[in-house]
Amino acid sequence: MKHLLSLESLPRQDIELLLQSAHRMKAERGRHSAHPLRHQCWGLIFSKSSTRTRVSFEVGIRELGGDVMFLSANDIQLGRGEPISDTARVLGRMLHGAVIRTFAQSDVEDFARLSGIPTINALTDAEHPCQILADLQTIEERLGDLSERVVTFVGDGACNVPVSWIWAAEHLGFELRIAAPKSFQPDPAILARLTSKKIHVTEELEAAAAGADVLYTDVWVSMGREEEAAFRQAQLAHYQIHPKLVSLAKPGALVMHCLPAYRGKEITAEVFEAHAETIFSQAENRLHAQKAILSWLVS
Repeated sequence: MKHLLSLESLPRQDIELLLQSAHRMKAERGRHSAHPLRHQCWGLIFSKSSTRTRVSFEVGIRELGGDVMFLSANDIQLGRGEPISDTARVLGRMLHGAVIRTFAQSDVEDFARLSGIPTINALTDAEHPCQILADLQTIEERLGDLSERVVTFVGDGACNVPVSWIWAAEHLGFELRIAAPKSFQPDPAILARLTSKKIHVTEELEAAAAGADVLYTDVWVSMGREEEAAFRQAQLAHYQIHPKLVSLAKPGALVMHCLPAYRGKEITAEVFEAHAETIFSQAENRLHAQKAILSWLVS
């Protein structure tokens, strides 16, 4: 049985297959010849709030022929302390697949192991694989082959999005630069597992942006870290995508943001609006990438 739990554990050939399928799903939307989720009911089990992830999965499951049930952790017994192991063993007898958005990576892995149904990591504190697959799709649409591209991530380099970018670069071989203050850089234990020599972590923002094909950022205050907001904003204030930084990148470089965006913090309003078409195409591609993942899991 297949799951999508992380990009770290996803082989290169599967990433490439998913990207090919995502492009096809987008081109064929509204006229799919196959509906691989017909007669299936999938559950969305969310402990964190969501806009793009929830909508893209609900629409995607329905467009592939399935039914979907949204289960907020506060509305089921998880919210009253039932262990994920018991929830998994119950839902695995009723549902055909599960999409989980939560805090601990171990919860998603335990659910997959105990439920016996295909399980998707729709975001944990450790990784956000679905987001990065949609991002890769967007870059391929705009720039073509990924292998010789340079992606620069700016901001909190220790959160789930840059970690998933690390594994994408490790598997696909493009250059990744992460520009972040020392205390916001990826866990050294993650970096120690890498074989690629094209993944660089630095405090030097301008050097990281120079000649980049993609400038990418995310919020400075991730869900669950709201009490650290003032400290994080002070520490990350220099690590913003602004017009001068964009001018250092390659002409025609993409500016990307996984949303929601806080203008005036991680990105200026001017830059956001100048690159809004790319950013909202990136958001749209969550739907097509999600459908590719769903179809792959049941194939």
